[in-house]
Order: sequence, then C-alpha cells, then structure tokens
Amino acid sequence: MQLKFARTQSWFRATGLPAAGILLCFWTTIVSAQTNNYSFEFSANLALPDGETSGLVLSPGLSGMDGSIASLTVSLNISGGFNGDLYAYLAGPAGGFAVLLNRAGVTGGNSFGYDDTGFNVTFTTFATNNIHFYQDLTYDLNGNGQLTGTWQPDGRAIDPLSSPSLFDATSPTDLLNSFNGTNPNGTWRLFLTDLSDGGESQLVDWRLEITTIPEPQPISLLALSGGLMAVWRHRHALLLWRRPSGLS
Repeated sequence: MQLKFARTQSWFRATGLPAAGILLCFWTTIVSAQTNNYSFEFSANLALPDGETSGLVLSPGLSGMDGSIASLTVSLNISGGFNGDLYAYLAGPAGGFAVLLNRAGVTGGNSFGYDDTGFNVTFTTFATNNIHFYQDLTYDLNGNGQLTGTWQPDGRAIDPLSSPSLFDATSPTDLLNSFNGTNPNGTWRLFLTDLSDGGESQLVDWRLEITTIPEPQPISLLALSGGLMAVWRHRHALLLWRRPSGLS
C-alpha cells in the first residue's frame, strides 16, 4: 500500500506542478509581450557655444508613458563644426546616463580627433560598432559631410579634456542600457558642447524613441492566483480519490 501511495504522489508531481508552471509561464509571456512605443521629435536649430565647457542644455519634460523603459534610441542631427571637438550626454528623469559623444577619434596618436563636419546618426544598444573610432570602420558621410548610420554611444565616462591617451585605455560604460527599468516620465536632459574654438556646430534636431513594458495589472495577478488555486484543488481531489482505504 505504501508503494501505491508513493506512486500516486509521483504522478501528481509529474502532472500538477508542471501545470502550474505552464500557467505561470503563459501569464508571464502575455505580460512581457505587451510593450508600448513612444517617439518624441525636437526641432532645435541651436548653435553649440564654441570653445565653452558650459555648452548647450535642453531639458524637455515628457509625460503620458506607461510602464518602465525596456529600451530606447537617441538620434542627433548636428551640422558643421569639427567632430573631434564635440561632447554630448543624455540623462533620464529617474536614473540612467549615457555618454553619446566624447570627442570622436581622439587617441594617443590623434589629440584632435576626426575632422568630419557633423553627425546625423542614431544611437542604440543593438548597434554593432562604437562611434568613437568610426573612421576605423565602414562608415558613410552624407552630402553635408555628416556621419550617418546607427551606432553604439561612445560611453567613455571620462572628462572630455582628459589626456588623449586615456581615451585608448578607457572602455565604454555609460551606455543606453543604463535607462532600462526606470520611469520615462519627467524631465530629460540633453547636454552638448564644443570644446575647441573654430568651426561652429549646430544642433538641427534630435529624437527620442522609447519602448516601455507596462506594470502588471491587478486583474492579471488575480487571474494567476485563481488559476494556481484551481490546479491545487485538482491535485488535492485526485489525491483523495486515489488514496488507499485505511490511510488518513
């Protein structure tokens, strides 16, 4: 009798618990598949102060987004100037900080950086190449001499006026995935500066595209708990039905 009872318990382990797991996985899949996409475009046409560390600060207030950030992309359209002079970062309203540009091309062997005139680029976590050494990679310039394409942000968390050799030794750390899981609503901060005199740059426009994952709704949690309770009752009823007589 004891052997039969043990087999009955094993059968429940093989059927009841996986059923609960399947229900949980199904619920998790439904919630994670529900994402929202938001796009914000900002026209600027503003000159970057030339040779000044104070730079240009833009602080748009964003609202109406549901959930927390799953991913984002940033697009910059900067015309003119000298690319190796430029530094830019993005800060979120509830955490997150990404260095978009940090004097592209500056190395121990090139203290001035790249001399192309502008950027018309999109920064994303999913890009293959980092923008800092773009001339060492396959790249395109448009008719205005601007770098184009999709890139990883520079990400080097060092003072842009650091020794050129430090750019070689520093790995990217301040990247766009730092925004993941934070609240997108509130005041964002885009900072840009031109650190050397000569060749004025202009921010033509910029764009933020944000994907969020909504928070689970109470009805979903209620449905999950009800489903798990149904599985437990099913197992309990079968256990009583299969239990040998004489066992309490």
